[in-house]
Amino acid sequence: MGNVIKKSIVGIVIGGILFGATNALGFPFVFQLLFFGYAMLGAVVFIILDLPPLKPISGAKAAGALVVFYVILSVAYIAGGAVWPQFDPEDEKGKIDKILKPKREHYEAGKVEVLLQRAKALDEKTKELTARLQALGAAQAPADQKAGGGSAPSATTAAAGGDIAKLGEEQWQLQECYNCHKLNGEGGKKRGPELDNIGNLLTAEEIARKILDPKSYKAEGFEKEYEKGKMPDKYKDLMEASDVQALAGWLAGYKNASVATPKPIKMK
Repeated sequence: MGNVIKKSIVGIVIGGILFGATNALGFPFVFQLLFFGYAMLGAVVFIILDLPPLKPISGAKAAGALVVFYVILSVAYIAGGAVWPQFDPEDEKGKIDKILKPKREHYEAGKVEVLLQRAKALDEKTKELTARLQALGAAQAPADQKAGGGSAPSATTAAAGGDIAKLGEEQWQLQECYNCHKLNGEGGKKRGPELDNIGNLLTAEEIARKILDPKSYKAEGFEKEYEKGKMPDKYKDLMEASDVQALAGWLAGYKNASVATPKPIKMK
């Protein structure tokens, strides 16, 4: 009996040392208990080694004792496994989302602010360019009238319009819009509507909104594609505000009424 008490005290002392060490190292409380439990388990093993041997048994008694021992051992393992912390992927994902959510919100807020600033700057440049074009047009008009000219647009206006159209067409090719939409008889894989008459159905501003927010409009006959989100919600990240405006302005110029472009339905 004295030997049992001595080894129990040794187990408690070693367990206390392990508990204190893991606590100092910042281990979670459940792991501190785990190390203490290992020390006590070791003490129990050494106590069992000093116990007198059991009398030999055989037959049914031996089989029954083996089954009882197996049941006790299984219950101990299952109970112990239930007590220790388990790895749950969903729980870990929740922790990660909780950590990253504020950072994502901060990033998104900053990104929206940058886009608004770019849009404001582009609007100011557009107004400035419009004012210059109007001034040049006013100055050019008397000279055209003296020369007997008509009301044709000035070379500066034509050049500006040509640049926007060129940039819009470049964005059509760069963003690979032809993979889903048909235009001028080319492209399209029936994932999106044909756009040759889109200018009679949507303004440039509305087309730009559709590019940035695909869920803002739905084309008649493309309900399934709309629900599945076939048009990707990525262009607000890939394109500058000026690129979106150029592409939208270029598409707004397509007004071929002979093409049955589906009617857009405003959803937002």
